[in-house]
Amino acid sequence: MKSALGIVALTAIGLVGVAHAVAVAPEELAGARRWTATTWEARPPEEPIEPALVVFSNHGPVQKNARSGSPMRVAHQVWLGELPLLDDTQRTLLSTGPPFSFVYGGKPSAELLKGWKLMRGSPAPGTHPTDREKTEHTLRYTDPDTGLQVRCQVVEYRDFPTVEWTLFFKNTGTRDTPILSDIAALDLQLDRPAQGEFVLHHQKGDDCTPDSYEPRQSSLSPKSEQRFAPTGGRPTNQGFPFFNLEWPGAGLIVVVGWPGQWAAQFTRDGGSGLRVRAGQELTRFTLHPGEEVRTPRIVLQFWKGDRQRAQNIWRRWMLAHNLPRMSDGKLPPPMFTSCSGGFFPGLKCNEADEFRFIDAFAQAGVRLDYWWMDAGWYPCGDGWPKVGTWTPDPTRFPRGLKAVSDHAHAKGMGLIVWFEPERVTPGTWLYENHAEWLLGRDGDTKLLNLGHDAARQWLTDHVDAQLTAQGIDVYRQDFNLDPLPYWRANDAADRQGITEIRHVEGYLAYWDELRRRHPGLLIDSCASGGRRNDLETLRRAVPLLRSDYQSFQGDPGYAPGNQGHTYGLSSWIPYYGQGVYYSDRQLLYSVRSSLSPAFGFCADVRQPGVDWARVREVAEQWRRVAPCFLGDFHPLTPYRLESDVWMAWQFNLPEAGRGLVQVFRREQSAYEAARFPLRELEVSGRYAVTDLDDTGTKQEYAGSELMDHGLPVVLRQKPTAAILVYERVATKP
Repeated sequence: MKSALGIVALTAIGLVGVAHAVAVAPEELAGARRWTATTWEARPPEEPIEPALVVFSNHGPVQKNARSGSPMRVAHQVWLGELPLLDDTQRTLLSTGPPFSFVYGGKPSAELLKGWKLMRGSPAPGTHPTDREKTEHTLRYTDPDTGLQVRCQVVEYRDFPTVEWTLFFKNTGTRDTPILSDIAALDLQLDRPAQGEFVLHHQKGDDCTPDSYEPRQSSLSPKSEQRFAPTGGRPTNQGFPFFNLEWPGAGLIVVVGWPGQWAAQFTRDGGSGLRVRAGQELTRFTLHPGEEVRTPRIVLQFWKGDRQRAQNIWRRWMLAHNLPRMSDGKLPPPMFTSCSGGFFPGLKCNEADEFRFIDAFAQAGVRLDYWWMDAGWYPCGDGWPKVGTWTPDPTRFPRGLKAVSDHAHAKGMGLIVWFEPERVTPGTWLYENHAEWLLGRDGDTKLLNLGHDAARQWLTDHVDAQLTAQGIDVYRQDFNLDPLPYWRANDAADRQGITEIRHVEGYLAYWDELRRRHPGLLIDSCASGGRRNDLETLRRAVPLLRSDYQSFQGDPGYAPGNQGHTYGLSSWIPYYGQGVYYSDRQLLYSVRSSLSPAFGFCADVRQPGVDWARVREVAEQWRRVAPCFLGDFHPLTPYRLESDVWMAWQFNLPEAGRGLVQVFRREQSAYEAARFPLRELEVSGRYAVTDLDDTGTKQEYAGSELMDHGLPVVLRQKPTAAILVYERVATKP
C-alpha cells in the first residue's frame, strides 16, 4: 500500500493552497469588541484596533488603513478594514437590541423590556475570575410588577472574535409568575450585502450510520426557512448544534450549547434580511417564588475571508478555552487504548480475562495509555443492557475492579471504566429501592431524574466513592436512552420544559462536582456513540468514541463511513476518539480510516493468528502522527461516500512546521494518482515529505510548489490508504 511521491499525477483534486497560517485578524477582534459594546454595554463602539501597517493605495500618498479606508487583503486570507458585520456600506448589520427574546404574560419581550428596570455590570478587561483573556458583562432586567428578573451573563473573549451568553430567569416576587414561554436564547436579525446570498453550512449529527456528521449547505433564498433540532433529547442525535453562516467575504459561527432538546431556525424575509432564533425547543411555564432557570448557552464567532480558516480559528478556540484540562492544567494528551468487552457475550468480562488481555498487549510490546473496561462489569444478568446496580459483579470480580486497575497501573496503563447512570432497568438496585428518583412507567425502563436533588447527590457520592475505591482514572458515561418523552410526560401544562431544564442543570452540576472532587478527572462523553456532544458537554468531557459505527469483526466495509466521520467532525470538535477491531482483511485501510486523537485498537488475544508485529506498527505510526490531529484541519477533497472516489485531508501544525496528509483511494476508483494542494505552508520554505509505508525515502519540495501545484500521490492498490508526514527543512545559512 505504498504511495509514490514525485510522480506526475493523473488527476488533480483539491483547492489552491494559501500561504498564511491560521491567526485571528485584528479586525475580527475589533468587530466582536464593537458588537459587544453596542449590544451589551449600550455605548458607542470604541475606535477599532488599527494594525501597525502602512499601505499604498492607488499609488497615492502613504496612509494608514483607517476605518474609512477600503479593505485590503493580505496573504490571501487576512482582511484589513472594517468588519463586514458592522459595515453600513455593505449593509450587513446585526440588530443592536438584546439578541434574545421571550413571551411573558402573552406579551413579547421586545415590548416589555422597554419598561423594565435595567442594570449593567462589566468588570475591567482581563478580570475574569479564572481567565484573563475573558471579560464578563451582566445585564439584569426586572419587571416592576411581578418581580421576574432576566439576567444575561455575557463572556467576551479578548484573544478570539468570540462572544457567548446564557440567560437566567428568576422569580424574585412572592407569587407564581405569569406564563413565560417561547424563550429564544438567540434571536438575531441580520441584513446581507446587496450582492450575494446567505449560505448556511451545517451537518448531520450521529445516528450510527456511514453519513453521520455529513457536511451540508443550504442557500437561504428569500422567504425560505431552515429548522434544525435533534431527535429525542440528546443534542447531537441526528441534529448538530454547530452552524456557520456565510455571506460574500465573511460570516458568523453560531453554536447552541444545550445537552437537551434544542432547536434553531433560520428564516429569510422577502428582501435581504435573515432572522436567526435558537434555544430550548419547548418552554411554557410559570416560575414559583424564588425559582430560577437557565437557557442554552449561545456562542457567536465573527469571521472574515476564508471559511475554512474560520473553522480552524474555531478549533483553536475550542482547544484554548473549552477542552477540559488535566490536573497539571494541560490539555488531555492523545491516547492509545484497548478493550476486551466486545469479545465476550453480553460484554460480560471477568478479572482473569482482563488480566490476560492486558498481559498480552504488554508482552507483545504494544504500549497502551489506558485499558478500557466497557459495559458489563456490574451485576447484569444475561448482558450489559441491564443497568442500575453500580457495583462490581462479586462473582466475576471478587476483588472488585481495584485488582484490574492495580494490574493495569503496574503495566503503565490507566483505567477507563464505563457507567450509564441515567438509564435504569427493572430488577436493579436503583429500580427497586428508589422509585421516587425515576421517571417512567412501572415495568419499563426508566430515567434517573438528575433534576431531583437527592438522586443527584446520591449518584455523585456513589460514583465518587467508586472512582476512589476501584482506582478508576477515566470516567466514561454512556446514555442509551432518549430522555425527551420522559421529560415532557413529567411536566404539567403550566410547567412545560421545566423537567428538561432541571435534568440538564443536574447533569452539568454532577460532572462539575466530580471534577471538583477529582481535579483533572477526564470524563468520556458517550451516548449511543456521539449523540450528546454539545458545547456544554464538551467543556467537561471528551468523546472517546465519536460513533458506535464500528465492526467487532473488523469489517473494512466500515472504512469509508469512518473517513466521512473524520472529515465532517474535525472542523468542529478537535479532540475525539474512534477504534477498530483486529482483522486480517485490509487492516491498515480500516485503521487509517479511523485514526483520531484518542485511538482504540482491539484484538481477541485468546485466538491464534494475531499479527503482533503489525499491531506494533499500527501503534508506532499512530504515536508518530497523533500530535498533528490537534492541529489545523484542511479538507483536500469534497466530502463523498461513494466507492469510486478519493478522499484526502491535511492536519497541520504551522507553528511547528510539520503535519500530515491522509489519502484514501476507494475500492471502485479508476484513478491511480492525484495531486493535493496543501495549505498553511511557508511559501519560501522547503519541506521533507515521508510516506509512512516507505520511511527510508524522503522527497523534498518547496512550500510554494506544494501549495500551488500540489502534493503528488500514487496509490496503485484499491482500496488503500496513505499517511504522508511532512516537516519544514532548516535552511542553510
